[in-house]
Amino acid sequence: MDKSWMHSDRRSKAYEFGVEAFLNFAVENLLTTTHIRCPCVKCVNLKLFGVGIIRDHVYFNGIDQSYKNWTFHGEPWEATTNGSRNVEEDDGHSRYSFVSEEIDMDDNDFGDFSSDPYEFANVIGDGDQPVYPGCRKYTKLSALVKLYNLKVKHGMSDVCFTELLILQGDLLSEGNTIPTSMYEAKKTLCALRLSYEKMHRCPNDCILYRKEYEDSTNCPTCGISRWKEGKNSILKEGVPAKMSHPADSPSWKLLDDKWPEFGNEPRNLRLALSSDGFNPHSSLSSRYSCWPVILVTYNLPPWLCMKRKFMMLTLLISGPKQPGNDIDVYLEPLIDDLKSLWVGIRGVYDAHNGEYFTLRAALMWTINDFPAYGNLSGCVVKGYKACPICGDDTPSHRLKNGHKICYIGHRKWLPINHPYRRQRAAFNGKPEYGIPPEPLTGEEVLHMVENGDRLCWKKKSIFFDLEYWKYLPVRHALDVMHIEKNVCDSIIGTLLEIPGKNKDGIAARLDLLNMGVKTDLQPKYGERRTRLPPGPWNLSRAEKREVCNSFYGMKVPEGYSSNIKNLVSLKDSRLLGLKSHDCHTLMQQLLPVAIRSVLEKPARYMKVLKGYVQNHTRPEGCIAERYIAEEAVEFCTQHLSDVSTVGVPSSQKMGVSKPLSGCTVSVVDQDLLNQAHLYVLENTEEVLPYIEQHMIHIKTAYPKFRKRTKWLQDKHNNTFIQWLRFKVQSELEEDNHGVSENLRWLAAGPNMVVPLYRSYLIKVASAKDKNPILSNMGFYGVIQEIWDLDYQKFTIPVFREYNDVIGDEVLGDVIIECEPFTRRMPNVDTFDELVGELGGQNIRGGCEDIWIE
Repeated sequence: MDKSWMHSDRRSKAYEFGVEAFLNFAVENLLTTTHIRCPCVKCVNLKLFGVGIIRDHVYFNGIDQSYKNWTFHGEPWEATTNGSRNVEEDDGHSRYSFVSEEIDMDDNDFGDFSSDPYEFANVIGDGDQPVYPGCRKYTKLSALVKLYNLKVKHGMSDVCFTELLILQGDLLSEGNTIPTSMYEAKKTLCALRLSYEKMHRCPNDCILYRKEYEDSTNCPTCGISRWKEGKNSILKEGVPAKMSHPADSPSWKLLDDKWPEFGNEPRNLRLALSSDGFNPHSSLSSRYSCWPVILVTYNLPPWLCMKRKFMMLTLLISGPKQPGNDIDVYLEPLIDDLKSLWVGIRGVYDAHNGEYFTLRAALMWTINDFPAYGNLSGCVVKGYKACPICGDDTPSHRLKNGHKICYIGHRKWLPINHPYRRQRAAFNGKPEYGIPPEPLTGEEVLHMVENGDRLCWKKKSIFFDLEYWKYLPVRHALDVMHIEKNVCDSIIGTLLEIPGKNKDGIAARLDLLNMGVKTDLQPKYGERRTRLPPGPWNLSRAEKREVCNSFYGMKVPEGYSSNIKNLVSLKDSRLLGLKSHDCHTLMQQLLPVAIRSVLEKPARYMKVLKGYVQNHTRPEGCIAERYIAEEAVEFCTQHLSDVSTVGVPSSQKMGVSKPLSGCTVSVVDQDLLNQAHLYVLENTEEVLPYIEQHMIHIKTAYPKFRKRTKWLQDKHNNTFIQWLRFKVQSELEEDNHGVSENLRWLAAGPNMVVPLYRSYLIKVASAKDKNPILSNMGFYGVIQEIWDLDYQKFTIPVFREYNDVIGDEVLGDVIIECEPFTRRMPNVDTFDELVGELGGQNIRGGCEDIWIE
């Protein structure tokens, strides 16, 4: 068909005849006159209209001249001489030539789109097809993506999702386009999905069958067959034998300084790698270990970079056994990609700025627990030389009775004048005067492993294949939450004597005796039982119950931690089911509160991956398939409105507070009410200018006292409320006074009849805060009452608390700082004096003995 008219003047007869011929061609092929894609330069075949509207658009806007192959209007795709389908050649240029010329692509770079355009074209058609006749809000594709988003977010099974689709189809009118099964839904979304690659490996973890080994049938290292043996030792070909903010950190600044061309481009990625093993079968057993390798992008804000949506599952090392030191074999594909990213990927499109650029990325460090640190770095992490910093000089000591190696030189990392350095009875019976060694640089480590000095190193890490790795000051970071949970479990288990968690026993007491520390706590052997004298850390039965009751009665702000009440077992005085974040809150704040009553007058992302497993015979396949499906849905939801994303918590409304209990209405004392009202005024942004004016007024009226700060503050507190009321009233009498409605009611004061509550849900934000941030809050003190001050048009909750430090009643509003219980280490200079010398009294009085059968 002649298409030269597309380049003619729109006022010419040739253009007019060409438009009519095009419309007749479209109607004959599509068999419709109302749902035809408009090829004008504004619609570009993305919108469907009737013939009349399309004719107007083509005349007013002009036709898209790059639309040379009328595939959306019935013209078949034509193959070119170079074997690439769906591209029509015109003077040596394809209809996608503007893309390839702009970013220097060849035909192979079009990927799956050029190989099967009908599949992608069908998806585009679904994006314009209404979900039912007459629906303008949802198309077939948008409705399906939103439904699939719910499936991914809430973990629906395929059977449940199929039944939901059937129900949706029955609820909608006839002629709806909702798929009737999960299979049909997958067919619709298959064109949008990402792909992943399965790789075979040697059963002995020697190699991956990739690159030059891709077609090999036997391992070139150990000679074992690639294929699994079936019955009668017949190899099953095709079945593998086993598939088994940081911006302030020195590493970030080093990348900026050493490679300025990398640091000057803010779009270059800073990555972190994390890997650990877990059992995908929802069991705590270690008989099966699956290892995901996850990349995290640090270019995002701190509150987003560690969220599920922005975690990239790059590798999945299947079980049942963990890879151990052979993990480098599995990391080879990822290291190759990181090398390519360091050189740069050309032609990456920046949708925000509308330009193409070269994307680069650098891996800053790995994040893992201590055993995984040994596998990734090649460092020895157990035995007498297990410290990666001290190396050969690791201060290790083997416990004769506990049959474990302990490391007791940790105090050398404290400041030189720290009181703990001088303590003896609290530690190993000796003071500490040593200085910490300097950590080895990456270049020093590389030199050691390459020259055979491997006393403390098992191998050369594969990460040294990265050009920049040896220059990074921090190459591996330990997961502090993981370590903190282990420490918390040991402390709680020892305090409450939880079986399996208690670190106190006969072996521990005998080891203390051998070290000459706390010798009076040695076991007392009897004929049938052994008695352990109670140590300073042991609690009586009544004290254990009191500690557990303290935990049981704790109420914390929403989102602060798990419901502590559900973690306490009062029957046997123990804590159960503590998660990592629960241990963090216990160690940082809650444990001191719970234990001071008995002292003498003080996610996980792995869980998400585990939830992916539906077929327990193929756990890795389930994880890979569901992760890819989630990524595809997340890509689609970015282009749809009113769809919440998976992996990022929904934003909560700031400033929305509500009581959680019934109230008692009372007429409060006028002095207390004035104190609460004054606190509200001084924490309101709109009142601050009036506070400054009032202070100037006082200094002018009382010039003799202008330098007495305390007198001025007391005078201000006593007179400001009445002064503000008259000041606002006088301004209201003027024209164009500018007094807001809120300030008017604040100046009038609250009602003397105040509702008193016992519990209240508070969204922490100050009235002065122009950019409120949702956060946990720490609170110091015992709340007696919660007042809801009534200012006629709005209410403001304030706390009435009793501070046992100053012994006075104080009123505070919701502006509470998030601070730890102590800002610095306590002063323990007199600890040795309190407990005496090493042979002093360590047995805790008033506590039952511990009997062991």
